[in-house]
Amino acid sequence: MSKMDIKSMHDGELSAIFKEWGMPAFRTKQIRNWLDNGATSFDQMNNLPATLRQQLSEHFRIPSVKILRRLVSQIDDTTKYLFELEDGQTVESVLMKYKHGWSQCLSTQVGCRMGCSFCATGIDGLARDLLPSEMIAQIEAAEADRGIRVSSVVLMGMGEPLDNYENVLRFLEMLETEGGVHIGMRHVSLSTCGLVDRIYDLMEKDLQITLSISLHAPNDELRRRLMPVARKWSVDELLAACKAYTDRTGRRISYEYAMIDGVNDTDACALELVKRLRGTLCHINLIPANAVEGKTQRRSSKARLQRFTEILTNGGLNATVRRTLGSDINASCGQLRRSQEQGIEQQFAD
Repeated sequence: MSKMDIKSMHDGELSAIFKEWGMPAFRTKQIRNWLDNGATSFDQMNNLPATLRQQLSEHFRIPSVKILRRLVSQIDDTTKYLFELEDGQTVESVLMKYKHGWSQCLSTQVGCRMGCSFCATGIDGLARDLLPSEMIAQIEAAEADRGIRVSSVVLMGMGEPLDNYENVLRFLEMLETEGGVHIGMRHVSLSTCGLVDRIYDLMEKDLQITLSISLHAPNDELRRRLMPVARKWSVDELLAACKAYTDRTGRRISYEYAMIDGVNDTDACALELVKRLRGTLCHINLIPANAVEGKTQRRSSKARLQRFTEILTNGGLNATVRRTLGSDINASCGQLRRSQEQGIEQQFAD
């Protein structure tokens, strides 16, 4: 695609181009208003001259997403989307209803190259990064489909956000801008498997987002078995980056810990976690692991979850078990996309 992605551009970048075209300065605001209100083609911008709309369509494109599949939970109204992108690639997103409003879990990449052993998304590797406009489009599509307003965002869908660092940063800038979806940084959570260098980069931006760390193990030996990224950065290096991030931003770190039966859910793991995290500004989010086709790992029992939580809380840590949403639609990311692709492959095979 040789045309420029107009929806991912800052107003200053657009104004510079439009100035070269001899356009008056107010055109930038006009066009931005259309984009912020979900315009998917330049033909919709009916307060612009026809010649300008034609010129825009020759030089720019407006990336959008199409709902390919939608699953709605009969239990809690959680909605899982499979979105199709312009190039035919697909990504997943999950819309969740809470007392405080609607929250959406977004994808930042098509696939993932991190290769975590318990994750469905990374099985087929990374296809490509998502553009900022494609992240925004996930929100706009869900809002239009359900007739609601998304009030908080979680970057915890397909992909590793910090592996698509520049696009994610630009998305966050767009997200906070007046107009459009307009969601403040305190209502954004970004989840990373632990790209330590990028955590330091993010720290320098001093954003008021919640940083979530996919920890999943209290020591290097176990973490390296579960997560290839741990072969590059040790737990000590990761926690040092987290401390620096908290010291700089004043924001509490959220540690995600997928509870896998017989792997990382022992009393010894819990006690080691207490030793490592006691005294730090953090919250431990214990996640019953999801069953993934082709993998043998199972989630911890309720009794084990309760025991693990007790050890953490008795050790002075703030720990809770994540509430399971959309259990009847398998709302964890990666599996709907894989089932769709496998279905298509089977059709061709037949």
